[in-house]
Amino acid sequence: MNLKKYQPLLEVLVISLLFYLSHKLFFILNETNPKFQDFHFPIEYIYGFFFTCSLVIILILIKVKEKSIDNVGNTFLLTTCIKMAISYTILLPILQSKNLNRDVEKIDFFIIFALFLTIETIVTIRILNNKQ
Repeated sequence: MNLKKYQPLLEVLVISLLFYLSHKLFFILNETNPKFQDFHFPIEYIYGFFFTCSLVIILILIKVKEKSIDNVGNTFLLTTCIKMAISYTILLPILQSKNLNRDVEKIDFFIIFALFLTIETIVTIRILNNKQ
């Protein structure tokens, strides 16, 4: 088993963990601020969802690369669109919420979404540039 081809999974784990810990520290330092309380979803749930999606997408891209490197880009676009649709269904209760912190929670959700999208894009670029 070639562990080098699964190195992006470890990188995603480390980067996700670093961002999660800094995000969690931010919430701990601002726990008395009412703007950062009573979220519909805890950040652990959101990070867990996006981390799982990223792992699945990267695993799929690694498998597609083994079969045909020409299809990696299209597969990335397809899996990202599916992830975006699922993300929207998860975000829907937040959008329909009457909670006073709705705007902060939407921004928080989008930041986490953008973070993982950036990670996945960078990993995809590296997979495409490594045409061994």
